[in-house]
Amino acid sequence: MAYALRDTVAAFRRAPLLVVLSATLIGLSLFLIGLFGIAAHNIRRVLDQVESRVEVVAYLRDDAEPTAVELAMSELRADARIRDVRYVSREEALRRAQDELPEFQGVFAGIEENPLPASVEIALHPNRQGAAEVRGIAEHARSWPFVEDVAFGDDWLDKVYLLRSVAGAATIVLGAAFAVVAALIIGAAIRLAIFARRDEIAIMQLVGATDGYIRRPFLFEGLFTGLLGGLLALGATWLVYALLSGSVIELVWLPDLWIVLGLAAGGALGVLASAVAVRRYVRTV
Repeated sequence: MAYALRDTVAAFRRAPLLVVLSATLIGLSLFLIGLFGIAAHNIRRVLDQVESRVEVVAYLRDDAEPTAVELAMSELRADARIRDVRYVSREEALRRAQDELPEFQGVFAGIEENPLPASVEIALHPNRQGAAEVRGIAEHARSWPFVEDVAFGDDWLDKVYLLRSVAGAATIVLGAAFAVVAALIIGAAIRLAIFARRDEIAIMQLVGATDGYIRRPFLFEGLFTGLLGGLLALGATWLVYALLSGSVIELVWLPDLWIVLGLAAGGALGVLASAVAVRRYVRTV
């Protein structure tokens, strides 16, 4: 282990330009992943906000019994998919309409009797409900005898969840593609390092060094180069985020866990690519 670390440091000192070039190429690949991560995170955040507004509104009959309504609301509150259940009286519904629709103030002023029904608003947890579950809750509310009608945005509900599915699939596919590109670049950089030290490796093989002994320094090189590339990518990603956020579009920075996982992924990709490159080429040197 100590030899491998010393040899890694010595290799960096012997060819600093190669190290910088490799780290820059790796950083470029991880930078693309970082930009994609910011886009995916902000799209997910917007979808979460949209989903948090998904509600099922059950409009009540005028003769609805308060005890029956309260019993149904207690049943809904026990459902883990439901975030909140709220009763809206006829008077509150009218006040909301007057506040939210000022252009109809003249109409509201001319009515003698409140035409709006009382309702029960059912708010669902984001990320837990699907279109089918929302419809299931709506149909369950519709089955109550004191409910006259149910509204839940049926016309746009499928579009919201389809967009989330597409965004999730794109995140996985494109993220994996960028990771493969980064691994290929790291592997190419390690192959350059192997080629530059082919004479040294040949001498070590002649004196009986094992393949594991020869490979170990290259694995450390891949690890440190991947981590260095990850740090470069993190700095470049933050710079783009700082330039765009607020001036072009309001963005949210990546979660700390994503940053840690991104740096760890850079190191892991470096080790993996190095292992593959060394295994494939060390015996041919």
